[in-house]
Amino acid sequence: MFKNLAHVTALFLCALLLAPTQAQTAYPTKSVRIIVPFAAGGTSDILARAIGAKLTEVWGQPVVIENRVGANGNVGADFVAKSPPDGYTMLLSDVGALSINPSVYANMPYDPVKDFAPVLMVSYSPHVLGVHPSIPVNSVKELIDYAKANPGKMNFANSGNGGAPHLAGIAFAQRTGISWTYIPYKGGSQAVADVAGGQANVIMNGMLATYPTVKSGRIKGLAVSSAKRVASAPELPVIAETLPGFETGSYQGILAPAGTPRDVVAKINAEITRILATQELRDKLASQGTEVRSGTPEALGAFIAGEKTRWAQVIKESGIKFD
Repeated sequence: MFKNLAHVTALFLCALLLAPTQAQTAYPTKSVRIIVPFAAGGTSDILARAIGAKLTEVWGQPVVIENRVGANGNVGADFVAKSPPDGYTMLLSDVGALSINPSVYANMPYDPVKDFAPVLMVSYSPHVLGVHPSIPVNSVKELIDYAKANPGKMNFANSGNGGAPHLAGIAFAQRTGISWTYIPYKGGSQAVADVAGGQANVIMNGMLATYPTVKSGRIKGLAVSSAKRVASAPELPVIAETLPGFETGSYQGILAPAGTPRDVVAKINAEITRILATQELRDKLASQGTEVRSGTPEALGAFIAGEKTRWAQVIKESGIKFD
């Protein structure tokens, strides 16, 4: 009897010890959604589809990309924040939107810090500063001089009010003392299309989504907003060569709802880190001026907090507010 009892106890203890491992390896057992809070064709969308396709191959489960557009990313982000914290709904977004929105929207539907579990940074894409080919400028200095000579006549296309490209345009205008009219779109791809079509004059937008149009000649590229020149676009100087220290860009990150189990977050982080490290993806992104930026969940959380402080100052000086 005691031998049987000891045997049963041992089996029970083994089951307890194995349970966490089995729970960890079970994910995912059904389709996963990656929510992109911006329109199709933008930087976040391009990255989500590239990563989603690889995850589908590895996990053997469909990874579906959904575009939930509105309020500079707030609609999609809020949807994820209120989704079950089980790892089956994630957000891939320009983290600038999460950092900036609390300072420009008086009534936020979610808390960008408390309502998310950061997973990892994905990439950095500097902004391309470009103009329609009809604008008679060929450098950053010439653009500044032209804008000053035509105050209020230039219009600046951006991916949405309060987004990182919009704030980059505001920071540029503050730094140079120029003024132009901001035209918000429902995503970077639409802003790029209108500058290429001549409906708008100037743009600063993520390089991944913009550089192909620059290479085609439909937008005249003037500079990039990174700290140093981009290897895949050596013809473009950096804005900092004219305005020392000027640096902006689109940082893409993946987040899950707060409360998502740590082992699930760790598994997603590890798999996407492996995908981002493949030469195929690194070369694909590098050819379009985008750098892979992976790391820990904690690093992404700290980055978002730092960006929130940085842009809050720019927003305070500009006085912008959107609701």
